[in-house]
Amino acid sequence: MTTLHVPAPAVSTAGRAPTTAAPGRDRSIDLIRSASLVLVVLLHAMMVGVTLSGGEPVFENALETDWFGPVSWFVQMMPLFFFAGGFTAFGSWRRARARGVSASAFVSGRVIRLMTPAVALFVAIAAGLAALTLAGVPADIVATAGFRISQPLWFLGVFLLAQALVPAMASWHERRPALALATLVTAAAAIDAVRFATGWEAIGFLNLAVVWLFVQQLGFCDADGLIARVPRRIRMGGAFGLLGGLVALVATTPYVANMYANQDPPTLVLAVLAVVQVGFFSLARPHLARFAQRQGVARAVAWIGDRAMTIYLWHMTVLIALAGFSVIGAMSGLIVLPDLHSAQWWLTRPAWLLAAVVAVALVSTAAARFERKPMPLPSGAAWRAVPATALGVGCVVIIFVVGLTWVTAVACAVLAAVAIALAGDIPLCKTRGFAIPLAASPRDAGGVARENGGRA
Repeated sequence: MTTLHVPAPAVSTAGRAPTTAAPGRDRSIDLIRSASLVLVVLLHAMMVGVTLSGGEPVFENALETDWFGPVSWFVQMMPLFFFAGGFTAFGSWRRARARGVSASAFVSGRVIRLMTPAVALFVAIAAGLAALTLAGVPADIVATAGFRISQPLWFLGVFLLAQALVPAMASWHERRPALALATLVTAAAAIDAVRFATGWEAIGFLNLAVVWLFVQQLGFCDADGLIARVPRRIRMGGAFGLLGGLVALVATTPYVANMYANQDPPTLVLAVLAVVQVGFFSLARPHLARFAQRQGVARAVAWIGDRAMTIYLWHMTVLIALAGFSVIGAMSGLIVLPDLHSAQWWLTRPAWLLAAVVAVALVSTAAARFERKPMPLPSGAAWRAVPATALGVGCVVIIFVVGLTWVTAVACAVLAAVAIALAGDIPLCKTRGFAIPLAASPRDAGGVARENGGRA
């Protein structure tokens, strides 16, 4: 792992998530966040299609089929993930602000919390891809592995950006909540209109910020009690009405029915789906809260919540490794890889999903120490928080512009480590053993450290 040559910083328990839900936590929010994460892992496991053709391995997306379009309306859970993140972050920021914590210190805490587990991942990816190259694995297979591993990593950059903007977006929400939502959804629609009219696909990626900030803003509305104050019959009618409007939008416009295609880049359709999901969630919330209080469910939710970022960051790497082992087994004659979507392929999916879940759980348990270890106190200096955020987001931009290779993975590990050093209360320079402190006041740093003691 990349090592920063700096003095040992003061540490807090940031990132050591509690093993049980804290008093007053919304258990229904914890439940949908954990359930969304489990569904993401299962869905990506189903996407992994590996077969042998002429004795050579072939890696495909097994869900690139016509029938997956309608199914995607039920398994597209990323809106609920961002909604839950907005709900939690809004409360965290309000409590931190009440203690006198600055916006810069809050943002620095988020950078540290999200980028710390990412450093270990980038180092592991670099080592794995380099090992494949040195072992003589064909370059196209190594490139495919890098591409597949990189696919879910967009979330790291976008979620970090959204969380870094929480103080500013929360302020907008507190002044004009309806205007904030209307502005964002209008901007998303305008970006789509330009994209469809001109064929300029690149402009669509502006919605990586706009759409997900809109969904995060829905979380603010829920945390503020605005959604609960809407009469139940109106929420129900609105959810079903928007669902019907969504069907009409897909049927009569260039928007596609596949809700995962509408995520790359995000579109107005995804924003509308988020409102529909939030509406139905608000209706089911009392039942979900009671279900989440069951002992077994509560333990599972707490276990997942303790290592949520680790599970998300590592799961695709684990799945690709499992696919690689499957190829080795097939080429050695130990197992048979059935043709995609054949009867035998479907019969083997339960065993494959079980193996995937167990493997992800084992690796996440081992790797979670990077997420839960003591972290440096966050700095309250804006000149540190802003570039730290930019470096964290930049890691992901590099991956999607250049591609994920062992070289870019090393570069991302370095950038992530520098982002942590900038965001943390860590001196950046020494002169003959004398550290020049460049961090925030103890009140700002300690306040955010305590705030980040809960799950992000």
